[in-house]
Amino acid sequence: MKEITIYTDGACSGNPGPGGWGAVLIYEDNKKEIWGANKETTNNIMEMTAVIEALKLLKYKCKVNIYSDSAYVVNAFKEDWISGWIKNNWRTAGKKDVKNKELWQELIELVNKHEVTFNKVKGHSDVELNNRCDFLATEAIKSL
Repeated sequence: MKEITIYTDGACSGNPGPGGWGAVLIYEDNKKEIWGANKETTNNIMEMTAVIEALKLLKYKCKVNIYSDSAYVVNAFKEDWISGWIKNNWRTAGKKDVKNKELWQELIELVNKHEVTFNKVKGHSDVELNNRCDFLATEAIKSL
């Protein structure tokens, strides 16, 4: 099974406001950068979109290590918030509707096609590829 490393980041100028996302996919000696933007969005939506768009590029079942500075995305999987949301008909423990339900459903579907491990990295630190994703995301916003 192919092993893929993916770094992702999302950014927003205002929250909500114009937003961008970036991702770097690495397979062996190959590196691919992707990015995009939305005129009116939130930081969390951009964080999720980065992971979704990166996973969409994988054509075969892979072992995937995802690195993100988004506690929102990483903890939903590592702390298994998702099982609770599904069990509670997409409501939080506080009985509120889960935000971004459609994106979560798409992300879950993509994650289930692979063996995915989510890893939290510290944002705006010395993690080179996370910084690169932040650059791609912020540059994408400028393209709007």
